[in-house]
Amino acid sequence: MKTVHSILAAFVIIAIAMVVFNAVMSLKREEKFKAGDRKLGLVALILTHIQLLTGLVTYYISPWYQTLKNVGMGKAMKDAELRLMTVEHPLTMIVAIVLITIGWSRHKKLAEDQAKFKSFAIFYGIAFVLILSRIPWAQWI
Repeated sequence: MKTVHSILAAFVIIAIAMVVFNAVMSLKREEKFKAGDRKLGLVALILTHIQLLTGLVTYYISPWYQTLKNVGMGKAMKDAELRLMTVEHPLTMIVAIVLITIGWSRHKKLAEDQAKFKSFAIFYGIAFVLILSRIPWAQWI
């Protein structure tokens, strides 16, 4: 399951980067919001939600979770690696996925093309930075 979670993470990062890049470039060019722009945002949304599900399964079967249960939250917060794997990574990823979901929902309510691109650029962009900040690079694959 860890391998699936790691491979899917690469697709999630690429998809979100594409959405943010497309939104920023389309804002600069003052383009119309097209079906392809919507589909790109939707693909990133779906991938992040699938990643959340695989992440939750991976979390609860991981040795990190077992260690957390054994040592307790107090000791886990004093260990940087354990804290990253059991608290910071999962919590930050959930916040990022919530931001992507808000960006998706918000864009649907907006009428102006530029506002839709701004919604994607801001919410998916912040989520992208959060995701990159808390990927356990040393643990990846």
